Amino acid sequence: MKFEELIQSIEITHQQTSTQAVKQVNTLQTVRNWLIGFYIVEFEQEGEEKAIYGNKTLTELSKRLKHIAGMSLTNLKLFRQFYQNYLVLGEVIFKRALFVSIGQTASDQLKQNLMTPPNDSYEHLLLPAETLINTLSFSHFIELLRLESDLKRRFYEVETIKNAWKVRELARAIDTLLFERTGLSTDKATVIQKIKETQAPNPQDLIKNPYFLEFLGLEEKTEYSETDLETAIIDHLQTFLTEMGRGFCFEARQKRITFGNTHYRIDLVFYHRILKCHVLIDLKVGKFDHADSGQMVLYLNYYRKNEMTEGDNPPVGLILCADKDDALVEYATAGLENELFISKYMLQLPDKQTLLRFIEDEMKN
Repeated sequence: MKFEELIQSIEITHQQTSTQAVKQVNTLQTVRNWLIGFYIVEFEQEGEEKAIYGNKTLTELSKRLKHIAGMSLTNLKLFRQFYQNYLVLGEVIFKRALFVSIGQTASDQLKQNLMTPPNDSYEHLLLPAETLINTLSFSHFIELLRLESDLKRRFYEVETIKNAWKVRELARAIDTLLFERTGLSTDKATVIQKIKETQAPNPQDLIKNPYFLEFLGLEEKTEYSETDLETAIIDHLQTFLTEMGRGFCFEARQKRITFGNTHYRIDLVFYHRILKCHVLIDLKVGKFDHADSGQMVLYLNYYRKNEMTEGDNPPVGLILCADKDDALVEYATAGLENELFISKYMLQLPDKQTLLRFIEDEMKN
């Protein structure tokens, strides 16, 4: 063996074993999320305490499970939907005897459901549970759960596995109506082949998946800014607001909120002890756009529904936008419930001119 061949062999071995390790973790993650959905449905169908919690079961559950990463109300709903749409995976989980306690706690009705093939018109198209659970990641399943038709889901399952699609390739196929276009095309193979990317999967890229990091309990890095300039401004802004002494308590940086497979990150999150509310700050290196305001409204609505506790006021948002020709500071006040509070927060937060000067100074440095 030549030296260059030795290097190549080591690189290939590393790549293959790393990819295999990620696949194993992905499988266990899928199993865990399916089981969580299983337990939720079991409780809702048979739990004696259901009447106590009513429709607030998942809300209370998310509050009690805050010590576990990824147990948001949105994700718990997703896990339940995952279980309900993929009962067939229970066959594999039981056969592997991965979790003996399931059989002890499950109701007879649920056991029967798990061992009964799905009752739909496309049952014959369903891939073996072993194939699904070993090949698809949970992020793949999230994309598949978007589909309202069993036939569509079967189609995309088959094509994803057959063509070894990554999650973004599957998402692109769905978003570009591949199912519908394939049905109309006379050259179906060509239509499908155009979806495939040529770049080989990188295990490091797979590990960066937020769901993967949550499952392993790993901390996400905060360096998600697109430019060095943006990172520098956020660094200085964090210090600037904290040192103002007006009640800003730093809480998070690059705070991630997730809807399905779509992830958003809020640049800075503070809790204001005087206003008793969260202050969300988003920085845009460039001119203000109406889409920036819409995104902030999304953040505010999320915080109002998922992060507010008793005694909190509605969250407020600051959108800071700048470019070399112009600087604009925009306050997002969506969700503020009364004029009294609006007046109060205007007194406590930095005025627009102060923030404007800050942005202009940062752009000059």
